[in-house]
Amino acid sequence: MDSQDEDECKRRLWWTRAEAVAVVVPAAVMLALGLWGLDRGGMWGDEGVTFLVGRRTVPQIWRLLHGVDAVHGLYYLFMHVVLAVRPDEVALRLPSVCGATATAGLVAALGVRLARPRVGLWAGLLYAITPLTGHYAQEGRSYALVAAGVAGATLLLVRALDERPGRGRSWWPYGAVLAVTFVLHEFAVLVLCAHALTLAAARVPRAVWAGWGRAVGVAGGVLLPLAWVSQRQSGQVAWLRTPDWDTTERLAREFLAVAPTGVVFWTSVLLILVGLGAGRLAAVALPLLVVPPVLLLTVSQFRPLFHERYVLYALAGAPLLAAAGADRLVGVMGRLRLRSPAPPVALAGVLTVAVAFLHGLPTYRNDRSPAHRPENLAAVSALAGREMRPGDPVLFLPSFWRVTALAYPGPFVGARDMALGESGSGSGTLSGREVAPGELRQRLAAVDRVWIVAQSNLLPSRWVPGDPTDQVKLDVVDEEFARRQEYVRGRVKLGLYVRRMPPPVLTGAPASPPPTVPPRPARR
Repeated sequence: MDSQDEDECKRRLWWTRAEAVAVVVPAAVMLALGLWGLDRGGMWGDEGVTFLVGRRTVPQIWRLLHGVDAVHGLYYLFMHVVLAVRPDEVALRLPSVCGATATAGLVAALGVRLARPRVGLWAGLLYAITPLTGHYAQEGRSYALVAAGVAGATLLLVRALDERPGRGRSWWPYGAVLAVTFVLHEFAVLVLCAHALTLAAARVPRAVWAGWGRAVGVAGGVLLPLAWVSQRQSGQVAWLRTPDWDTTERLAREFLAVAPTGVVFWTSVLLILVGLGAGRLAAVALPLLVVPPVLLLTVSQFRPLFHERYVLYALAGAPLLAAAGADRLVGVMGRLRLRSPAPPVALAGVLTVAVAFLHGLPTYRNDRSPAHRPENLAAVSALAGREMRPGDPVLFLPSFWRVTALAYPGPFVGARDMALGESGSGSGTLSGREVAPGELRQRLAAVDRVWIVAQSNLLPSRWVPGDPTDQVKLDVVDEEFARRQEYVRGRVKLGLYVRRMPPPVLTGAPASPPPTVPPRPARR
């Protein structure tokens, strides 16, 4: 081997090592940030649903999905396996940590493939330190795993486009990853529009469109049964509201920078704007960042379906553009004869990312506090254990908040659930099937005190429940009981209500229940 070949081998070896470092370092940083404060000491409502459903048997989960939460079916079955190993809060959130870790590495791999190792390194690190990424990395729901699936599919798309035409392009891995990702959450299907724009920008030949179309057809075919079932369960997202300009602005600030305001924010925005000229990388990252959120925001003007977590996977486009913008600025400085060797340049970028992280450190710390989540079921359950006496009656208003006792059953052992008719696992529902309104009135007539676990803005409120049994809870408590104690923990409160007068003597038939209306849907 002559010296020229030896130099070429050394160069390739250095490049391979640089690529590996560019992928591994962001993944390691994301893993460390995801594990930091993972055991917050309390689940919030949707995490409680994951916990209680994941601990049911497979037949019980399958029965539940026929009525609610079909969109999360694959995730619940996966969590059933995870929680069978260790049923606690750390195990509940660990898959999301792994999903975010994989996504950071995949974003870095995209940057390496579409540009160079330092772009991948910077992009992966920027993704890892974005507060929104860290938030969902520590949540026992499917959204971090969906983000990993979309990032993986995007990388496979780029790889397929890079293959030599004569060798043929392998689309089946791309289609398989898409199919699994769509079943994890059906709103991931919006990424197909982003990928179509990427193909259009690349001006690929008809044969490539045909191969991509076949892969998409297979993934879409897998999704169709889930889409049909979930359409029948669309009442679960009835709580969503039409997004306004404030919603859009907040999403943009959370997506575009590691800090929502200040110098770091505007620097990130500037780098993203510069990165729009990054050619091939921009053709992949810009549609990914913009198209899914814009489509969902637009559709939600007519039928509210928008929540930031449903398009979390689109966030990957922002760090790619910012890193590409930084790389282009480095190139400008090189042309101005300010060129530095590659390793110091890459290190300077890493240090800049570290400064941005330190700037947002209070945000990261705050996000790991149980108080930052909408509710802390563990805190409410602890209060119940301290304040309630054995045999005390309890009501859950609305019935969804029975998840508090199901996620942390210890403090509620011995309590009398006044409204429960059949357990959730036995009835194929999330929180159980409750008794008829007339029977509940009879049960409440026999008690002179009752504990209520309720949504914090209820009692008193002008909310009109869709469930007649929930309406009876409100009516009886409002008419016959007075509040004695109350403890509020975020969106959930625990209150003791005592009867204003002796229980009335029932004669004849019980009072007629309110007109039957559709039950209030559970939250998705």
